[in-house]
Amino acid sequence: MKTIAIIGAMPSELADIRLTLGEAEVKRISGFDFYINSYKGNTIVNACCGIAKVNAALCTQVMIDSFSPCCVLNTGVAGGMNTAVKVCDVVISNEVLPHDLDLHFLKDYPPYCGIFKADEKLMTVAADVCGEYGVNCFKGRIVSGEAFISDSAVKAAINEKFSPYAVDMESAAVGHACYLNDMPFVSVRCISDNADDEGAMSFDEFEKIAAKRVAEIILRMTEIL
Repeated sequence: MKTIAIIGAMPSELADIRLTLGEAEVKRISGFDFYINSYKGNTIVNACCGIAKVNAALCTQVMIDSFSPCCVLNTGVAGGMNTAVKVCDVVISNEVLPHDLDLHFLKDYPPYCGIFKADEKLMTVAADVCGEYGVNCFKGRIVSGEAFISDSAVKAAINEKFSPYAVDMESAAVGHACYLNDMPFVSVRCISDNADDEGAMSFDEFEKIAAKRVAEIILRMTEIL
């Protein structure tokens, strides 16, 4: 039996997962509620970390320290950045990094790494599940920062500098914490908006649809791992 960790930022990103898993044992540690279920031969621990990088990093560290999972799956919605990526497509991280920090401060000082690589096996399983469900997916870079991107000019600047496939507020922090703990991770994000001037309107319309789609993918992944 493996222990698999699932981390989402918002309650809506975990609602369908928790509905499927059913009644859970809940442990509150360091301000986070960890929902523990047995599911198809594995132990699944999921937590809502809250929005932005500090919350995500703290929750990931507590999850690793408290439950010693075999891997961390970061789930949720994100803004599409690459022109090929459409709303309700899925982006699977091949690497994650912050877009709002000079990477010099991470590369030249501890942890001496600013770009955090996702686990190859987890990426492959995520892509296989997307194929099984007929979901259009991309493997690519996900960047994170302390803002919801809904400005086309800001999007263009991030694209020019980093060429990401998606933008969110947590993936880089989850990856950072996992890197320091030598923990396999992947971020699987369903696109809820295009991170442009129409972003807020699109997010409100498609958030629940996107969250449900990625929840199905994440749960199917846990059956295969």
